Amino acid sequence: MGLTKQYLRYVSSAVFGVIGSQKANIAFVTLRGGEKGRYVAVGACEHVFIWDVRKAEKVLILEGKKHEVTYLCPSPDGVHIAVGYEDGGVRIFNLLNGESNISFSGHKSAVSVIRYDALGARLVTGSRDTDVIVWDIINECGLYRLKGHKDAITQILFLESKNLLITSSKDSFVKWWDLDTQHCFKTMVGHRTEVWGMVMLNQERRLLTGSADSELRAWDIQYIEEGKEVGEPQEKKVRTLLENEEEDEEGLDEEPEERILSCKKAGSVLREARDRVVSLVTDAKAKVLACHGLDATLEVFTVLSEEEVQKKMDRKLKKAKKKAKLQEGEEHGPEPVVERKLSDEIQKLANIKASSKIRSMDCLAVPNGEMKLALLLQNNTVETYTLNTTEKNPTGTKTSRLTLSGHRTDVRTLAFSSDNIAILSASGETVKVWNRSTLQVIRTMGCEYALCSLFVPGDRQIILGTKSGKIQLFDLASGSLLETTDAHAGALWSMCLSPDQDSALIGTGSADRNVKIWGLDFGDCHRSMFAHDDSIVISLFGQVPPTYGVDIPPAPVSCISPDGHYLSSTVLSLLSFRSSVMFLQFVPKTHLFFTAGKDRKIKQWDADKFEHIQTLEGHHREVWCLAISPNGDHIVSSSHDKSLRLWERTRDPIILEEEKEMEREAEFEESLAKGDEPVVPGETKGEAEPAGKKTIETVKAAERIMEAVELYREESEKLEEHSAACKAAGKEPKAFKLIYFPSVMYRYVLWISLTLSSVFLFSELEVSLLVLPFPYVPDLLKLFNGYVQQGLEVELVCRCLFFLLRVHFGQITSNQMLLSVIDELRTNTISKVREIRVNRFEEKKRKRKKRERAVLTIT
Repeated sequence: MGLTKQYLRYVSSAVFGVIGSQKANIAFVTLRGGEKGRYVAVGACEHVFIWDVRKAEKVLILEGKKHEVTYLCPSPDGVHIAVGYEDGGVRIFNLLNGESNISFSGHKSAVSVIRYDALGARLVTGSRDTDVIVWDIINECGLYRLKGHKDAITQILFLESKNLLITSSKDSFVKWWDLDTQHCFKTMVGHRTEVWGMVMLNQERRLLTGSADSELRAWDIQYIEEGKEVGEPQEKKVRTLLENEEEDEEGLDEEPEERILSCKKAGSVLREARDRVVSLVTDAKAKVLACHGLDATLEVFTVLSEEEVQKKMDRKLKKAKKKAKLQEGEEHGPEPVVERKLSDEIQKLANIKASSKIRSMDCLAVPNGEMKLALLLQNNTVETYTLNTTEKNPTGTKTSRLTLSGHRTDVRTLAFSSDNIAILSASGETVKVWNRSTLQVIRTMGCEYALCSLFVPGDRQIILGTKSGKIQLFDLASGSLLETTDAHAGALWSMCLSPDQDSALIGTGSADRNVKIWGLDFGDCHRSMFAHDDSIVISLFGQVPPTYGVDIPPAPVSCISPDGHYLSSTVLSLLSFRSSVMFLQFVPKTHLFFTAGKDRKIKQWDADKFEHIQTLEGHHREVWCLAISPNGDHIVSSSHDKSLRLWERTRDPIILEEEKEMEREAEFEESLAKGDEPVVPGETKGEAEPAGKKTIETVKAAERIMEAVELYREESEKLEEHSAACKAAGKEPKAFKLIYFPSVMYRYVLWISLTLSSVFLFSELEVSLLVLPFPYVPDLLKLFNGYVQQGLEVELVCRCLFFLLRVHFGQITSNQMLLSVIDELRTNTISKVREIRVNRFEEKKRKRKKRERAVLTIT
């Protein structure tokens, strides 16, 4: 029997080259002992990077798992930050140690907005699945899901003075929710296009919304209850016979909304930009308003206080009186009237021009009237500005710019040095050389649009092939351009160094259909060959699909085309690609090769057996190119998400049969989790629904609970049979089984519940209990009674108990066999909870006295 060929697994090692991803926003954060406005948080693929903008250094990485970050929201106390992901999950990180202990899963698609309440105890998330979910951070569970919008949620606002919530969506509606009753009591329909942002002004008495036009609409909010005294009866509206039916119907429609508040349009503020609003934010006190569109201009407005507006109106009135007096020449003319406009309250402060298009922004007010602004640009750059709001005509001053740690455009070529230490990456404007171990930039040099690259033997110079057909030679020690050669008339797509180091020849292939051979001096072209009837990147070996690259293994002489064909007398076709393959390269001294494609994946293949070995997933956009180190231990890849990923070869072997079986299981589990959501008996779908989401983990958790209960049933039946047999034989049952067995089984089922509660949130554990069939519920209730009597995890047991009672209330109360169990549970839970509260109070009291004695002793 022959030996099985062994393959080693490649795993993701690091992500670098990205400063800020385009899907997530930017937010100011405060680290321990740090000053305000010094640190910013940005999404970086699946991670979150915390940057020190003063030193241009990365100080903290909040590591994600798999899905891309879509939204960031710091907590009011500045200690935590909530991170939303593309799969609908939310994780809360501690900024002191970078750890995440709380996670929520309830949305079916990407999280689009996150908002804390004023105390930081509740979290509200909106998603592209049109749902809004309210989470309880303290209990780590979901409270409820609010449904009503027809498109993605764009913004959420808490009203701190009232328990109200405002949500905006791409369906052009703004909805007001009463969180006490969990229903929508008002829908604003004054927008013709999508509502992209909104803020609260004037102590929550004015709402400003931004849509897909250049108009910021202002709405005055009046709370109806404020005008009435406690116990004052409502005035009845007297109707006469002359009132028509339309007025009657209109009054009935507005009556439920006016019980809480009324909202009336107060005017609009015109922006200079003509495109849609992308970001609309204010500082903590809502004194300064900033917004931007799809261009590079940030518009800053100031919101005047009531006293400042009144002074301004007095000056206007004084001017009007003086003007009227001069025109009429008499003092007894009509009194001039000055109308108050929205432009008198919200005034343009300044325009800030960024170096590129703005993706997101955040602002922070600091003492002395200074405003700090952080901008995340679309070219992988972060810029910060300061603006003095006390000046009459302030101008924004750029204070920092983060550009060194990434490229402005997509990286289109990569290369490893011969010693496996240095990595070369080149884009449309710069070429960078990185240290593989530290991932720090060694050199940054300006270049033309690069398409291919390589290290010159000796690793002291690098060669680039550009889109204009030129060859550029750079010296790494000085970072200077040594020579530029006009090599081809078209784009230079490929470049290859001869295997024989003594001859030191370089071959180049271009879109001008020519292949040329050069020496390292690039003085004269040794040979030029008209290779193809069309561009080299378009046609190769008579293949119809586009071919973007080619590589040659050591032996035998054959080659692979990235459209999936093995090119040696048409031996075999590897057609398992769903999109274009952009790059291909063999592992040195092997017949294994890697391909990168627009499907965001990197795949490894065996060219001898024509088998797919493994798939490397991690990039979130198209993968443009990759490079393999000479020893084959490392791979670096670049993508349209602006990131460079380093992959490392481990000692873990790959068994192909197991890999295929795991892929099939993953597909089955994914289809299982996408089934119908569990239904609560007796409930109908409305505006508020449970916050949990059915996943494969919750289904497996329900199965584990069912297995534990079935084992408890079987062992209980065996114990009863043993007791009956002993009684029939006139013997006493063994004391060991009577005493030890119930405790062991109780603790086993409880251990299952504790394991599930430690892995999942209680909202997910609720979904597992909801999936559980009712025949298992009576046994769980009996077990819960035993747990409460023994004082085992009373808090968790009570929460599970109350949820089961709420869900299966009708079936439980109609079952005569469970009445005694319910009665015992009622008595035991009340007494045990009271006992725990007293014990905790006494323990806190003892600790407080102990601390007081320690302080007195030290004093």
